[in-house]
Amino acid sequence: MQNKGLIKLFAILFGLVSIYQLSFTFFANKVEDSAKQYAKANVSDNNGRALARYERKYLDSVANKEVVDLWFTQYTYNDIRNKEMNLGLDLKGGINAILQVSVKDILIGLSDDSQNTTFKQALTNADEAQKDSQENYLDLFYKEFEKLSNGSIKLSDPSIFGTKALRDKIDFNKTNEQVKSTLQEEINTSINTAFEVLRSRIDKFGVVQPNIQRIGNSGRIQVELPGAKDIDRVEKLLQSTAELQFWEVHTNADVQNFFFTANAKVAEMLKDDSATEQVKDTAKADNDIDDLLGESADSTKVETQKNLFTYLYPNVAQSPQQVSSLVAQARVQDTAKVNSFLHNKEVRALLPNNLKYTKFLWDYKSQAGADGTEIIGLYAIKSNRKDKAPIDGDVIADAKQEYDQLSKPVVSMLMNGSGTKQWAKMTSENVGKFVAVVLDNYVYTAPVVNGAITGGSTQISGGTMTVNEAQDIATVLKAGKLPAPARIIQAQVVGPSLGKESIDASMWSFGLAIILVLVWMFLYYGRAGIYANIALVVNILFIYGWLASFGAVLTLPGIAGIILTIGMSVDANVIIFERIKEALSGGKNLGEAVEEGFSFKGALSAIIDANITTFLTGVILFIFGTGPIKGFAYTLMLGIGTSLFTAIFITRLFIDGAVAKGTNLTFNTGFSKNWFNNISIEFLQKRKIAYIISGFFITVGLISIFTVGLKQGVDFKGGRSYVVRFDEAMKGNEVAEQLKDVFGTAPEVKTYGSDHQLKITTAFKIDEEGTDVDEQVQNALYNGLKPYLGDTSYENFKPGFEKAGNGIMSYMKVEPTIADDIKQAALWAVLGSLIVVFLYILLRFRKMAYSIGAVVAVFHDVLVVLGVFSLLYKFMPFDMEIGQSFIAAILTVVGYSLNDTVVIFDRIREFTESKNSVTASLVNKALNSTLGRTINTSLTTLLVMLAIFFFGGDSIKGFMFALIIGVVVGTYSSLFVATPIMFDVSKKEENK
Repeated sequence: MQNKGLIKLFAILFGLVSIYQLSFTFFANKVEDSAKQYAKANVSDNNGRALARYERKYLDSVANKEVVDLWFTQYTYNDIRNKEMNLGLDLKGGINAILQVSVKDILIGLSDDSQNTTFKQALTNADEAQKDSQENYLDLFYKEFEKLSNGSIKLSDPSIFGTKALRDKIDFNKTNEQVKSTLQEEINTSINTAFEVLRSRIDKFGVVQPNIQRIGNSGRIQVELPGAKDIDRVEKLLQSTAELQFWEVHTNADVQNFFFTANAKVAEMLKDDSATEQVKDTAKADNDIDDLLGESADSTKVETQKNLFTYLYPNVAQSPQQVSSLVAQARVQDTAKVNSFLHNKEVRALLPNNLKYTKFLWDYKSQAGADGTEIIGLYAIKSNRKDKAPIDGDVIADAKQEYDQLSKPVVSMLMNGSGTKQWAKMTSENVGKFVAVVLDNYVYTAPVVNGAITGGSTQISGGTMTVNEAQDIATVLKAGKLPAPARIIQAQVVGPSLGKESIDASMWSFGLAIILVLVWMFLYYGRAGIYANIALVVNILFIYGWLASFGAVLTLPGIAGIILTIGMSVDANVIIFERIKEALSGGKNLGEAVEEGFSFKGALSAIIDANITTFLTGVILFIFGTGPIKGFAYTLMLGIGTSLFTAIFITRLFIDGAVAKGTNLTFNTGFSKNWFNNISIEFLQKRKIAYIISGFFITVGLISIFTVGLKQGVDFKGGRSYVVRFDEAMKGNEVAEQLKDVFGTAPEVKTYGSDHQLKITTAFKIDEEGTDVDEQVQNALYNGLKPYLGDTSYENFKPGFEKAGNGIMSYMKVEPTIADDIKQAALWAVLGSLIVVFLYILLRFRKMAYSIGAVVAVFHDVLVVLGVFSLLYKFMPFDMEIGQSFIAAILTVVGYSLNDTVVIFDRIREFTESKNSVTASLVNKALNSTLGRTINTSLTTLLVMLAIFFFGGDSIKGFMFALIIGVVVGTYSSLFVATPIMFDVSKKEENK
């Protein structure tokens, strides 16, 4: 081998750089472990929120202190935390969300809230069409508009987009096509603005290595915040449009008569439901209202009729001292129902003229009620015909978090000149009355005005406002207003407790997998196996060093990808060693045998072909995958590169050194000496039996797929999925029945890992839009599970922060619109990989028979794996969902099966290169000569995967099970499907 010195230098330098980069992770972990110990010493009840606060306090205290001294330079904690390896959500906890910027709202804004009936109907129709379409919203709107208008009205009409604001860009003479291009530019500008606003907010949030990126031109923005613990805070920060408004408000005395008349109207509307209600529920509601009204309930009265006051508790003013801006309260889970009543046309018709344009807005924050449920306040805003606030948030020049005289956090705002005048006028006209500060249609404060405020400053304050909330409000006000609402349409949340458990489990499985491989290689190849093991360890060092150096994110599937490349690294050495053994058996000396084994005509050709096919599947995965799947694909591709280098060059350095010293290398041990020698199996003669076996399993699998079906994951069908941990063992069917009352239909409930943990999947309210829908569903889940949660509060139940007991460990939400896109991308990923591999094999082997054999074998493997999942998903104690992770597993199986097949095909090509035809004897000879490599590689890969399956995290078991089935089936198909098919097709071609 030439340039040995250069290879040694490169390996040493890259190894040193890798160790140096990984050292920052080691030092950062030491500091963070100290922070955890400090937090535990100061928190006695294991409260997750308190632990996080003390951890943050400790880390802030050492942020700029030198914590690492490397003699030639020193580093503070801030320095090393920015250099440590980035862990994904499944290992560190946090949130990964895809936000959809509302193109509909941008269009409404550009039209100046047009009331044109054709325009409004086109928007409504586009909303419906988007649910079952992969087209972007703008194209759907155009189609619907042209269909409805039928040429009678143009987009440039003054009542639509021919407005004063757009007069420089759109005039009445412009065609629809010309208007479309202008609108696309305006929408792109708005989305870019939204992207920059969100980036500014996230930068101030304080997590390490946040990631934000646009997804094409779809109006979607992906945000990943590893390590984020306060999930509520993150979601509010991301979805807040920062639309600040100042309103006058009606008091409780102003609206209480309306509430009583509305109560009678709602009772009339609900009278048909009274027969189904239980007496005790209504009696409880009546008692609650009596308590609020200060009246004593008649204990002999039994009323089963529901009304408005069943859900809404009015704040009745019985004296001037009780006059307040708070007009009523309700339980959080009842807010949607109250909204539907107060927006009902018949109910609103009861409003007197002075309250005609009143709009009811909720408080920004709920509080614990006497019975433990979350109670939220309601306010009556003095709106107008155009729903235009007297003062908008664009008058704010600056905002910052401060403290008031009582040391409570507040948000201080400074207005510009115009705002100062408007604010002075508004406060002077409302002395002794109430005004409300509203942010994103939530009331943050509604105090009484004691006097005119002429200095252009004001505050947002609240009795329970936290420092973080105040900081976030200041952040969104300073970062600016989103041009349109951004809604989370896909989210994955992993709590830090589950992330820590995943790290522990993955380290166990990773360590065990490596030990098993190292031991096996030594037992099978002796001293040569030790050299391969050294190369394997160097390979792992290179992979982690690369990830740390270039800021890549390591995920749980990413670790699986690394472990898979360990098997592939071993595979390369196995192919080389087997070729060397063949050369030695053929009478060549050790030096000649080593030279042949590492040559292109020897093992190198098969190694490169096998790794390229797997690399191509990794590329397809990376292009079409999202989140953790990209992490898996990235580490798989990286591992292939480093594996090739270490297997071919590092191992060669040691073997050449042993040859130069005259060491007697036999490439086997007493344990493996006679394995796979003198094998003569007539594989092709048994192909009809193999076809029957394969046909049977595929037929059974297809019958199951078409009758029983496959269990689609949330990311393919839409919905919400919660992993909830309990203090005691749970029964899934019992919990499902319990949740039926709050969700309307029974959700899917299955044990997840231990019997103390359940995975609950529901489509409840998944089609409803609004930033508060997620909170409503989560609250319903809490109320449904309350009998099993003991004294766990709602705050401690929610995802995020470390859990000492009951609570949501992880959460996933996918709306149906993006679920269709994910499914389509997955389909393209599978088809794309098959096409690319087919073309590569055709190009490499120059015969259609090889490509057909390989692709038929791949289809065979995929169908068998699908059949197994369809047959077993109801019985296995772990998730066997068909989702993005399963697609990643399928593509990995494709890569592995092709890896096996290509090595065999390469040997067949070698044996038949100078022959006129492919004969059965030559094919059998090729299969027998590669059988040792096939079994050896499959066995080491299976050992690795079984280690991950049994000792890895619960979230990856289904993924690993698919890989294990795939490896077994892929090994079988390489011998009994791909090669026989290739032989039969070759014979047909020869006969023609």
